[in-house]
Amino acid sequence: MDEISSLLVSHSDCLLHDMGDMHPESPARLNAIQRRIESSDYYSQLNICEAPLINLEILSKVHPKHHIEALLELSPDEGLVSVEADTCMNPHSLDAAMRAAGAAVYATEQVLAGKANNAFCAVRPPGHHAESALSMGFCLFNNVALAAERALASGVARVAIIDFDVHHGNGTVGYLKIGRKCWCVLVFNFLFIRGVLIVSRRKIFV
Repeated sequence: MDEISSLLVSHSDCLLHDMGDMHPESPARLNAIQRRIESSDYYSQLNICEAPLINLEILSKVHPKHHIEALLELSPDEGLVSVEADTCMNPHSLDAAMRAAGAAVYATEQVLAGKANNAFCAVRPPGHHAESALSMGFCLFNNVALAAERALASGVARVAIIDFDVHHGNGTVGYLKIGRKCWCVLVFNFLFIRGVLIVSRRKIFV
C-alpha cells in the first residue's frame, strides 16, 4: 500500500448484525455514516479497505479465552439469542464483531507503520461498554481497548482515548483501571446528567 492521508476501514458483515427492528443499535446507523462519507468532498481521497477478522490471539489480550469461547458457543445458527438485557446476537453478529475489532487493530497497525496518517473505522457492533469478560450495552468486544493494546504492544509510549457517547464508556474505563499506559476523556449524557470524565491509570476525575 502506498503512503496515504486517510484510511477508511469497513465491512459489509457489519450490516448483517441485526438485533431486531425495534433495537436502537441497527444497521441504519452504519448506513447513515456511509452515506455521509460517500457524499463528502474528500471521499475520493480515501483509501478504503475491508476490515479483517481479528486474530484470536490478539483478541485474547483484552478478552479472556473463556469469554471468547462462550460467545462462540452462544452464536446461533438462526434467529436471535440474548447475551444480556440490551444485547443479542443473530447468526452474523459474531463475524461482525470480529470484523469491527479487526478494523480497529488493522487501522492502528497501518497508522503506526506510516501507511496512513489517520484512519476511521465505520463498523458495528460498537465496543466501549464491553468489559473484559462481559459483553453488554450493545457491545460484544471492546474495539478501542484492542486498538490501544495493539499500539502499546507495538512500542507506543502513551495512548490517548477520547470517548463520546450518550452513555458512560464503562468497558473502556475498566480496561484502563488495570494499569494500562493510557489517558482517556469520556464525554457523555446519561440520565439527563451531562458529564466529562478524565481517566488516567492512577486516578479518575469527574
